[in-house]
Amino acid sequence: MSAKKDDETGLGSYYNNKTTILQETRVFNDSPISPRKCRALLTRTVYLLYLGENLTAQEATTVFFGTTKLFQNKDAALRQMVYLAIKELSDTAENMIMITSSIMKDIQPNLEVIYRPNAIRALCRVIDASMMQGVERFYKTAIVDKNPSISSAALVSSYHLFPVAKDVIKRWVNEAQEAVSGKSAGFFGSVSSGSNNGYLGFGGGGGSNSGYQPVPSTSFVTQYHALGLLYVIRQQDRMAVIRMIQQLGGGKSGAGTTLKNPMALCMLIRYAAKVMEEDPNVSKQMYDLLEGWLRHKSDMVNFEAARAICEMRGVTQAQLFRPVAVLQIFLSSAKPTLKFAAIRTLSGLALAHPQAVATCNLDMENLITDPNRSIATYAITTLLKTGNEASVDRLMKQISGFMSEISDEFKVIVVDAIRSLCLKFPTKQSLMLNFLAGVLRDEGGYDFKRAVVEAIFDMIKFIADSKEAALAHLCEFIEDCEFTKLSVRILYLLGIEGPKTPNPTKYIRYIYNRVILENSIVRAAAVASLAKFGVNVVDQAVKKSIGVLLTRCLDDVDDEVRDRAAMYLRVMKEAALQETYVKDESTFSLATLESQLVAYIKEPSAAAVPFDVTSIPKISREQAQQESARPSALETMHTLAPPKPVAAAAAPTAAETASAYAKQLSEVPEFASYGPVLNSSSKPQPLTESETEYVVTAVKHIFREHIVFQFNVANTLPDTVLEQTSVIMQATDESDLVEDFIIPNPLLTQSSSPGIVYVSFTRSDPLQYSLGSFQCTLKFTSKEVDPSTGEPEEEGYEDEYQLEEAELSAGTDYIVPSYVSFSSEWDRLAEGATAVETFALSAMESIKAACDSIIEILNMEALGGSENPTSSSVHTLTLSGIVAGGGGKVLVRARMTFASGQGVTLELGVRAEQQSACDLVVSAIGG
Repeated sequence: MSAKKDDETGLGSYYNNKTTILQETRVFNDSPISPRKCRALLTRTVYLLYLGENLTAQEATTVFFGTTKLFQNKDAALRQMVYLAIKELSDTAENMIMITSSIMKDIQPNLEVIYRPNAIRALCRVIDASMMQGVERFYKTAIVDKNPSISSAALVSSYHLFPVAKDVIKRWVNEAQEAVSGKSAGFFGSVSSGSNNGYLGFGGGGGSNSGYQPVPSTSFVTQYHALGLLYVIRQQDRMAVIRMIQQLGGGKSGAGTTLKNPMALCMLIRYAAKVMEEDPNVSKQMYDLLEGWLRHKSDMVNFEAARAICEMRGVTQAQLFRPVAVLQIFLSSAKPTLKFAAIRTLSGLALAHPQAVATCNLDMENLITDPNRSIATYAITTLLKTGNEASVDRLMKQISGFMSEISDEFKVIVVDAIRSLCLKFPTKQSLMLNFLAGVLRDEGGYDFKRAVVEAIFDMIKFIADSKEAALAHLCEFIEDCEFTKLSVRILYLLGIEGPKTPNPTKYIRYIYNRVILENSIVRAAAVASLAKFGVNVVDQAVKKSIGVLLTRCLDDVDDEVRDRAAMYLRVMKEAALQETYVKDESTFSLATLESQLVAYIKEPSAAAVPFDVTSIPKISREQAQQESARPSALETMHTLAPPKPVAAAAAPTAAETASAYAKQLSEVPEFASYGPVLNSSSKPQPLTESETEYVVTAVKHIFREHIVFQFNVANTLPDTVLEQTSVIMQATDESDLVEDFIIPNPLLTQSSSPGIVYVSFTRSDPLQYSLGSFQCTLKFTSKEVDPSTGEPEEEGYEDEYQLEEAELSAGTDYIVPSYVSFSSEWDRLAEGATAVETFALSAMESIKAACDSIIEILNMEALGGSENPTSSSVHTLTLSGIVAGGGGKVLVRARMTFASGQGVTLELGVRAEQQSACDLVVSAIGG
């Protein structure tokens, strides 16, 4: 009641005011020191810092120097508070290192005081790497101390000091191993003889602390801290981590483990799951350990093991039986936390393995009425994923009943489940569309509304029967939509899909209303949408009406709206402009465009030459959507998302890879004068087997006057260090490339792999496309690593390792895939460079195999789905690309026939803007 009264009167804010506290630090100078007053003031100071109040460096230093005077007093509770304040002030105050000697006195091994753990924690915040040698002995002794609180303090401090003193702390692995095995910490800690000076040493004020007696500990939390430190020390050595997991795991049953702390076991389970993900070869051993932990007496350990198995990559139905059974038991638990954890894990698992989760349907149905609406939400959304078509109606009614009772975060989870269900049961689209339209009219934030709109977008894309009804619901929504982003996206979709419907005119009214009633951003989007109706609708009356509406937009107060209206009025009058600005389905590869613009701006002579937009490859809108695939709303919100998907993360696109290479090369000073990168290999060329001790891949970077070979070298030997690693290249045939220099890798270890070696060549004739093979030899100085110190030996020996040949090929190194409208572009290039050749591909067993091979060799974009032949005997493959270095566009029309026993006969037609580009494509197939 008094605290509430203080808040109402403002006394609390005055009492904890920064200025007030700084003024009251005078109490530290009192003689004699009052431990009670100083403890109270330090508590208020730390509380103020916890609230986010920032002290300036001068203020923090003043408080710190005042705090140091309190070391004169022997009160144990005051000393603990002093160390807590020092920890919080360490990031801001200056000259903190001067307190080191005072702290060192309180961490002596023979000193039995309650504040020794606090001193150990404070010491790690004030020392730096140069002082680690001096405190090493104290920390190593504290790690194996019989008092669990002292041992834990030393372990946690070592964990925080590891980034600044790795080499020193790595030598403490034996002490950490002893702590994790539980040999050092006694059950009751160490007990000192002597008279008791009050409970926990607090009662005697400034008296002696010789009677301090540690509190008995049964949590074994020291094992948790020791395991964390042990993993940090060994994390770069995968085999050592695997051995640690197997030693501490306790065998298949888990009964033989020395770990008694549940949190330590949970941490070990997470380490095992990480090892499984990184190294599939040990999956069987790790899975056996995880299955054994399912029978542990701790619910925490059981759940962690079950979740780890459910998130395994490539987990089978049989492997899921036991973890799902454990989670099913948790569903009927009296503890809400267990029920929530279990249902959330099952919800994520149901996305990939609905049949495995279906066995829990009865238990989940009982949770629909759970008073905890979070649990009920997960239960019903999981049932939507695992149920059959007959249960959809009943579940949808139950969802409607409590949608108004849950927060936006959980509404998003429900909508996401319905989004998946729409695609699973298309016949129920009407029911689900009505539900989505209903919740779209309800109150909600942007994330919730966006989730609903995206669900309707998916229905339009994948369920043709729902298109008109879904578009109608979206039109009604934008009439009263408060979110500009959603209005713009819906208007864009209406412009794409509206003209394709049987009655497109009914959408025009809704779009034009936005021109009258909305802000300038939405008005501009509405103008663009109207223009798409004017271009794509066949009815001349509609075109005329659109022209009238756009003409009215010329008087808009916003210049963007006026400019768009004027441009589209001109476009509607000329068919050629319509193809370019409205009907063209291609767009620039944004990653490539960005990297090329950055390189253009950095080029000193860029101002004299206009930017060449024709060198930017184009991609279709479908490809653009795949590259920036719209994630589930759950993935883009700060909400309780389901567990991470079992599938591997999506690989970067070719454009993203090229952009990353360009950024990497720009940071090498030797290449600063080379200009922008014209092209980089889309895929690294392997020069060794993946199982060898040295794994090498090659990437080629084409500049206007240079070619740079990038060798990615990985050292897989943990006890060997490679110094001055380089690659010696020798052309197998005559080549117009002249070697400039080699940039070796100075130091290559297993943990720092892969390292990069660059070899630069000058192109004698930049207008010619240099092709050929190069013999490659890896040269390095090999040094053994001393296992006791972890340092390489001073003397080593020079060695060589023969690599496979690196190739400069026509397709992968000089041609960039680019999307075009084939028929119009093929006709446009009819008067340009042309070549027609016939080839007999007798080794090809089918037309599909020939298509795949041609696409791979030429590295060009297949157009119109021609990469998938519809006939087994006759097919035409159409390809498009851009030749790097000013070679311009190149198109290929490959006509193929297949006869059993004779293989594939290929007629290769090539049209390009330059003859050299034609010759390059023909040489790629014929070479």
